[in-house]
Amino acid sequence: MISHDPLFTLIDKETRRQHEGIQLIPSENFASESVREAVGSPLMNKYSEGYPHRRYYEGNDIIDEIEDLAIKRARALFKVPHVNVQPYSGSPANAAVLFGLLEAGDTIMGMKLASGGHLTHGHPGVTFSGKYFKTIQFGLSADARIDLDEVRALAHQHKPKLMIIGTTAYPFILPFKEFAEIADEVGAFVLADISHIAGLIVAGVHPSPVPYADVVMTTTHKTLRGPRGAMLLVTERGLRKDSKLAEKIDKAVFPGLQGGPHNNVTVGIAVALGEAATPEFKTYGKQVVKNAAALAGALKKHGIKLVGGGTENHLMIMDFSDFGGGTQVACTMALAGMYANKNTIPNEPYSPFYPSGVRLGTPAVTTIGMKEKDMEKIADWIAQVVEVVQPFAMPKEKEQRGEFVKKFRAEMEKSATLRTIKSKVKAFLSKSF
Repeated sequence: MISHDPLFTLIDKETRRQHEGIQLIPSENFASESVREAVGSPLMNKYSEGYPHRRYYEGNDIIDEIEDLAIKRARALFKVPHVNVQPYSGSPANAAVLFGLLEAGDTIMGMKLASGGHLTHGHPGVTFSGKYFKTIQFGLSADARIDLDEVRALAHQHKPKLMIIGTTAYPFILPFKEFAEIADEVGAFVLADISHIAGLIVAGVHPSPVPYADVVMTTTHKTLRGPRGAMLLVTERGLRKDSKLAEKIDKAVFPGLQGGPHNNVTVGIAVALGEAATPEFKTYGKQVVKNAAALAGALKKHGIKLVGGGTENHLMIMDFSDFGGGTQVACTMALAGMYANKNTIPNEPYSPFYPSGVRLGTPAVTTIGMKEKDMEKIADWIAQVVEVVQPFAMPKEKEQRGEFVKKFRAEMEKSATLRTIKSKVKAFLSKSF
């Protein structure tokens, strides 16, 4: 019987972990019970290659209605003329834009990974975006914000065909208008990757890229609180630039890069979009930003340095470059029941695998009802963790780091301070689930 499969025990354990620890990874959230029910529905049993009313399999009349409704809701929510809800996740969605609009060897521009960009935005060498296209990468100015002067100079020098604005670890408002103006100067398409901030845009606490981008990509599982999927939005601006743009995007998704859509995810996206259209969701998005500001302020009061000095959205990056402490702090926070992720900082002095920063955010804790006062308590616990970790500096010698981390973790697992914090965290969360 399936109920005796040990995998279900592991699911129960993971559910407990999520309920007994503070989820501070800014790209994670808690989907609603309705979204989870939709994703677990019998829709996963159906094959539906093609698009609504143009399928290669019979028996898709109801699937067509569902995908049509998902598209209708996304178009209304983001105010765009065309939406594709079939991409499996953010990376293949970005790939579809690149392969739909460009030829191999064309030039693209995106933010450096170490500055807060994403692998698919042209990181050289290791991804499709860096292997199949010529990539130009821009960074940040001294205040840790996008250096628009550098963007303009590089754009005029290299004449990219596509310019990508979007991030995975950037704590400030994105300058969509200014970026688009530079793209227009060199005749480039603009792709806005709003995976992290889509829910904030819906809530009105971050500007929308729709008036300034030709194509917008977003995942659906971060601040939108949906299932793990993605959407591609084609804007009026994009269609004015190329009347075939929507057709090019759709063909790049299917049959260009993937087969049949995951219908259970499509219906989950539709449910999440319905939830995002409610007044309650706007209240949620505003509270995410309030909580992030409160958490950043409380961390700074404890003397913890933040990249750029703070946050304007849902995330922040703690800077431990004075002792190379990103790996140690993230590991030790987890042992204390608080989950964040190690992250590079601008001009990272160590390495991407052993970075100096820790990225954390407030979407998930806001979903379970936390407010500003709760952020102060979380900051107190983080500060206690940092105090425990601070004497353990990351070795400068690369070959010593692996063994150091192994011994460090073993030492931290003995810490009574961390066990005490973890028990307090568990008691604290008992009121939320």
